[in-house]
Amino acid sequence: MNFLTEIVAFVVAIGVLVVVHEFGHYSVARMCGVKVLRFSVGFGKPLVSWVSKKTGVEWTIAALPLGGYVKMLDERESEESIAPEDLPRAFNRQPVAKRIAIVAAGPVANFILAIVLFAAVFAGGVSEPEAIVATPLANTAAARAGFEGGEKIVSMRDADNGGETHAIRSWSDLRWKILDASFDHRRIVLSAKTHEGTYDFPLSVGTISDADAEQDFMDKLGFTPGGGTLTVAGVEAGSAAQKSGLQAGDKLRAIDGHNVDNATSFIDYVKAHGAKAVTLTIERAGKQQTVQVTPDVKHDASSGKDIGRIGAALANQLPSVDVRYGPVESLRLGVNRTWDISMYSLRMFGRMITGEASLKNLSGPVTIADYAGKSARLGLAAFVSFLALVSISLGVLNLLPIPVLDGGHLLYYLVEAVTGKAVSDRWQLVLQRAGLVCIVALSMIALFNDLARLIRF
Repeated sequence: MNFLTEIVAFVVAIGVLVVVHEFGHYSVARMCGVKVLRFSVGFGKPLVSWVSKKTGVEWTIAALPLGGYVKMLDERESEESIAPEDLPRAFNRQPVAKRIAIVAAGPVANFILAIVLFAAVFAGGVSEPEAIVATPLANTAAARAGFEGGEKIVSMRDADNGGETHAIRSWSDLRWKILDASFDHRRIVLSAKTHEGTYDFPLSVGTISDADAEQDFMDKLGFTPGGGTLTVAGVEAGSAAQKSGLQAGDKLRAIDGHNVDNATSFIDYVKAHGAKAVTLTIERAGKQQTVQVTPDVKHDASSGKDIGRIGAALANQLPSVDVRYGPVESLRLGVNRTWDISMYSLRMFGRMITGEASLKNLSGPVTIADYAGKSARLGLAAFVSFLALVSISLGVLNLLPIPVLDGGHLLYYLVEAVTGKAVSDRWQLVLQRAGLVCIVALSMIALFNDLARLIRF
């Protein structure tokens, strides 16, 4: 069933994004007076095809759904002579400004879609974990900043130059703001409420490293959602948890004296204490008691290391907040979120080129399908947000100055606009081949990363 969900979600996501992208090209081409011959969703053999009586455009759904195209009248691509009355409507005869507008319209349509989708999520409201910090691991940035666990972060500001203060409304909000600061190498100050009052926590987040491709950067900084209740949902027969007397329904309050309010930090602590006895403070039937358990040692195939395991299923209930905005504010936030993700994508791509970031950050269709399925199972808001994220990625990718992509064609036309001369056919052919090699190489790396994540080699 999960596999079927992933396939359906993937097809829906790719279908929507391709149609929107190509409709951008199509609509602006029509507005510029260019004759459109075909609008195809997918490549290869047509499965369904019909011709519009009103526009004369052939609409096609093809066998391979990983893309699409809009075919316009163009003297360079036509195998037959073009009627004289249609020549003014050929793409190649349009002024350079119109050609730029037509080519740029596809990526722009993807950005507009992302803005609309994000705005819809913000306006519709979504339940998110509160920005309450769980007890951080020692030597992490959060621990060095002074966080002990249980603090509720309410705002963030730049540490230098008296920066503007930004309110923090949820964990997702906190994540995006820290991510933005990490890319600009900014030092920040987080203001958080505790039982004693509101205090400032100066934080140096550094930058995103290669390891973050495999691990959530917030985890590496020591930030995990806290303030919740961790309950034993089940106990495996013969496990260390059963031998210690743990029971389903027990609420975990502390481990070796450290407060427990987050599954991630609890599991990490247990993993690091294989064959070492730990003391759990639990609440059972309204009364607190202690239980000593010695985690079994198991080999973790994904990391290649021996880790501790107690054999208990956990249920983590985190405090949440309903985040909802008005129409105007939702649209503004949609624009800001789209801009932030676009800049993040460009910066990450630039760092991959310079070697500052790992090529492991590239993802292909397998990973997209996986996340499409996971987001669809989480609900409509999660799937819509995922769709917006992929739409931005598609827009950014197509604007890269690589021949065969929209960005490559835009580069040709910008050169023509500056020099007054079109790039020669010979140079276009050479660059086209080089661009194709780049795209094939990127696709192979992305596919390799997909397989590596899938089978963990």
